[in-house]
Amino acid sequence: MKISYMVRVSLVATLGGFLFGYDTAVISGAIGFLRTNFNLDAAQMGWAASCALIGCVIGCSAAGMLSDFLGRKKVLILAAVFFTVSAIGSAIPRNLTEFVIYRMIGGIGVGMASMLSPLYIAEISPAKIRGRLVSYNQFAIVFGMLIVYFVNYFIAAQGNETWNILYGWRWMFASEALPATLFLLFLFFIPETPRWLMKNQRIDAAMSVLSKVGGEVYAKKELREIRNTIGRESESIIQLFKPGLRILLMIGIVLAILQQVTGINVFLYYAPEIFKNIGAGTNTALLQTILVGVFNLGFTIIAIQTVDRIGRKPLMIIGSAGMGICLISLGLAAYFQQTEIWMLIFVLGYISCFALSVGPVTWVILSEIFPTRIRGRAMSIATVCLWAANWVVSQTFPMMDDNPWLINKFHHGFPFWLYGTMCLVLIIFVWRVVPETKGKSLEEIELFWLKT
Repeated sequence: MKISYMVRVSLVATLGGFLFGYDTAVISGAIGFLRTNFNLDAAQMGWAASCALIGCVIGCSAAGMLSDFLGRKKVLILAAVFFTVSAIGSAIPRNLTEFVIYRMIGGIGVGMASMLSPLYIAEISPAKIRGRLVSYNQFAIVFGMLIVYFVNYFIAAQGNETWNILYGWRWMFASEALPATLFLLFLFFIPETPRWLMKNQRIDAAMSVLSKVGGEVYAKKELREIRNTIGRESESIIQLFKPGLRILLMIGIVLAILQQVTGINVFLYYAPEIFKNIGAGTNTALLQTILVGVFNLGFTIIAIQTVDRIGRKPLMIIGSAGMGICLISLGLAAYFQQTEIWMLIFVLGYISCFALSVGPVTWVILSEIFPTRIRGRAMSIATVCLWAANWVVSQTFPMMDDNPWLINKFHHGFPFWLYGTMCLVLIIFVWRVVPETKGKSLEEIELFWLKT
């Protein structure tokens, strides 16, 4: 098996994940300055932070159909174009409306990449290393977040508060143009996925790609399995609503929603503002956010090493339990107005548990469980639900956190208790409903659902 070839191809695809992380996390350093610049209230602040997620929903909705029609690679190229346009446009808006438009354009790119980068890797990877390679995409997402936390900190350090309010946040968004351009260029040097090629009767091209992945013997075996699988499938997405596969669609949708309503993007988008609320200055808050990124990255690396050994379900259950404990503790710390260090410890504990489990493993499961011919559109449905849930959480957090009645009753603790409750729901759902897919080929997983 030609691991080096697989790694090179996967790394290019994971640049989509890197930009996904970079684009979604850049707002964390900019939102405070942006709020002051445009004089935003809590609801407008939530809209400025979450508007890109509307684009994500659009991107996911379009990406499924487009990728089934045009191919995974061409739609990734389109996503790279959206990233580049958004990076430049978000840096030069004259008002909130212009900013929102360009952020939504970037969101379309994020939505496409969030679905197609793991899908591309899953469709080109051998079963025994697929979980690890798909997890590289999650590594790229959190690496992109960590890099932009550093970028935000160093840009903010170039001037005082007034300079950052006028110009600093603009440079934060503009910085994305460089990795977006590199992603666009590198995409021209990777192949289309063999499963998409087979679906479109390009057998020789599929054989060529599979031979590069694992040699001629592996290629012939995979080609037979893919051909047999495609022969059993219909073109219509209506197939997903048939008995057996209907359960599969529900699992994908519920997992996608639960990944978000456990609160992860509150910390990824608003971490500096949360730390400022408990007394940290701007520079300290941005440094603490970098620490969040370091823990996110470190535990994602552990997840990559364990997802194909321990399995999907154990990681999800253990990680969700840890997240819930940290969120309840964080809410109690906020309620009793504990010191900044305790808040930071619980945030880092939550981030570590998410990165070890729910973050990467959800994407691994979503990339594995759907039938080949409709995988693009089916994964699109689940990912649309994921981004819709993300938007709800990101829009409502500032409104809950700034609500005078909730502050008077719970001292900023209520949102964390709400997200902690969702962790319990996730544990029960994974334990009772989600099957283990460790070590199974995509064709074996599909046969399991067809027999259910």
